[in-house]
Amino acid sequence: MRALFRRPSLAAAATVLLTCLPAGRQDLSSGVQVTAADVASLVLVAIAVTVALANRLTRPLSARDLAPAGAALPARAASAVVPARALVLAPVAGAAGIAMLASPDVLTSMPGYLRYLQVFVLVPLAVLVAVRDRTDTLIVGGALVGAAALQGLIGCVQAVTGTGASYAGERVRAVGTFGALDIMGMASVVSYGVLVLLAAGLAWRGGRRAAALGGAALLCVPLALSLSRGAWLALLGASLVVLFVHSRALVARVILLGTAAATVLVLGPGAGSDPDLLGRRLASITSVVSHPDQSVSDRYSLWLTATRIWLDHPLTGAGPRRFAELRDAYAPIELSSGSDTDDPVNGFQRMPLLSPHNMYLLTLSEQGLLGLAALGACLGSMAWWAVRAAVPAAAGLLAWQGIDFLYGDVGGPSTVVMSVVLGLVLSLVARHPATGWAGEAPVALGVAR
Repeated sequence: MRALFRRPSLAAAATVLLTCLPAGRQDLSSGVQVTAADVASLVLVAIAVTVALANRLTRPLSARDLAPAGAALPARAASAVVPARALVLAPVAGAAGIAMLASPDVLTSMPGYLRYLQVFVLVPLAVLVAVRDRTDTLIVGGALVGAAALQGLIGCVQAVTGTGASYAGERVRAVGTFGALDIMGMASVVSYGVLVLLAAGLAWRGGRRAAALGGAALLCVPLALSLSRGAWLALLGASLVVLFVHSRALVARVILLGTAAATVLVLGPGAGSDPDLLGRRLASITSVVSHPDQSVSDRYSLWLTATRIWLDHPLTGAGPRRFAELRDAYAPIELSSGSDTDDPVNGFQRMPLLSPHNMYLLTLSEQGLLGLAALGACLGSMAWWAVRAAVPAAAGLLAWQGIDFLYGDVGGPSTVVMSVVLGLVLSLVARHPATGWAGEAPVALGVAR
């Protein structure tokens, strides 16, 4: 415990690594699933509160705390417990609280509010308190890479041995320890690891650069085997953001070479051959509008449902965790009753569609315009700070999360990892350059020079 209080970033790293514990068989009818990572996140919050109080959190904010991210800060200001930019989380908590109080069913909304507060406010704020210097950044970033490597290795074994989640009648989809009930979990964690290694590789030199970029390339293998179209697109967009923030000339060359390679693949001699499983999944990206499969069609129906709920509750929404309760009253008739899942641990289950699979629309339907504006302002502010201060890792991680929210929302053990990532991003943009990645260049996890 002494080590945790001296270096609270260890608690943040433990929170990430504990998500790798196998979830075991899950019962969908049991309601809320509390995992070891959830417990660890609460311990992290408790440690952060203790550290903040011990460092006199209530002291008045000084000019040093309010300095721009790119400014040279004295050591004392750089190690401030809670920088002023943490206030960007306040509207998120406030809007969610208003939505809960305005909900027609406060008792139903209360657990949803507490979960939202944990994910978007408490854990990111705790990580911000915990990550104070380059060593802390290395610890948390290393935990993300370690979790990604472990999940990726397990996912590759699943794809090769046919012990993953079911796809097209075969258990070949890599899902890591998260199982078929959190189908995006492994892809999310692996994507975080790729972006951390990519940003570090751009910042470092020599052998460390080769190791980091090689590790990022290797992690793309299990990401491909996850068969997650959304994760592929999110990683592509986020990687371009990392390259753009690092060097505009570099991203232009990458786009030019990528376009040329794609043209050769499309027009090459293999274009007319029968695509394999991965190829069919990749080709389906271009048909999500003209010929959507059942999963995409259901997603469109859920988006329409969320929009209809919002239209009846425009300002404060229907209340946290009430989308599932109101779904059937607003859903179009073509919406499926559930999604089929299958893996060796949980067997065949029909998972009910209880969210719109779009974080922005979920927030809009449950918290109204106030909630969506607060979330948008929070993410937008961090994105602006990351680009303005030229912190590729922060910009890339935030870009991935912003794109991911277009087709996914919170839920499952991987949500805790997302919370830690948001906290890491906030620490990078709020305390730059104190929280830099140790290396030859004075950079914060890949700050462009």
